[in-house]
Amino acid sequence: MPQLDIATYPSQLFWLCVCFFSTYFIMAKIILPRIADIIEQRRQKIDNCLDKAAKIKAQAEESLEKYQAALAKATNDAEKSLSRTYDELNKLIKEKQDELDKKLKDKIAESEIEIRRNKEKALSEVRHISEALATEIVKKIGLTEISAQDIKNAVKKVK
Repeated sequence: MPQLDIATYPSQLFWLCVCFFSTYFIMAKIILPRIADIIEQRRQKIDNCLDKAAKIKAQAEESLEKYQAALAKATNDAEKSLSRTYDELNKLIKEKQDELDKKLKDKIAESEIEIRRNKEKALSEVRHISEALATEIVKKIGLTEISAQDIKNAVKKVK
């Protein structure tokens, strides 16, 4: 076996050192710095992305707060407007009801006056008809001593 031959040890050691140190030099001076640069760039890119994400999150939270404040203000304004409208409608309804009540009271008063007039007129006509009827009855019965004035006085007392 050639690797166990002691005569070849110095050349094997030489080439081992040459290969080892050249590989170490290439790795230390070329490959590892590039890998370190790439890792650093990725770390910076990730940090930048995280910073941007934090800024965007802060902006989103600020926008959400503004939206919620605007929504609360709009809701409050709508409730106030609705309350004012409700109050105005109630006031208008009250005014219309009062106006209608007044009109109805006036109409009822007018109707009561008209009913009294018609009642008085009817009673007056009934009185006249009663007087005329009583006079006719007295004439038909043949009582001549009762005068028309006596009949009128008797009808007035009956009221």
